[in-house]
Amino acid sequence: MKIYQSRSFEKKVKKMSQAEKGILDREIKNIAENPNIGEEKKSDLKGVFVHKFKLKTNLYLLAYRKTGVDLELIMIGSHENYYRDLKGYLKSR
Repeated sequence: MKIYQSRSFEKKVKKMSQAEKGILDREIKNIAENPNIGEEKKSDLKGVFVHKFKLKTNLYLLAYRKTGVDLELIMIGSHENYYRDLKGYLKSR
């Protein structure tokens, strides 16, 4: 399985500390092993899954999409305005 990351995802990860990246890598491995671990969204976000996990004390959301046997990591962030930003990002592509 190939894992692709969007430019938005890459920028957010670049700002994280090593400890946070370690936790994120573990969550990505969990998603790769079981792509249905996240919740599939409806309406405008149909086909996009969102996995929620804790990073230190904050709740983070990771949006991804399954494309055949590949996995596309779309966006990561905290809950505040997350879905609004995600919709805007997907529409701009």
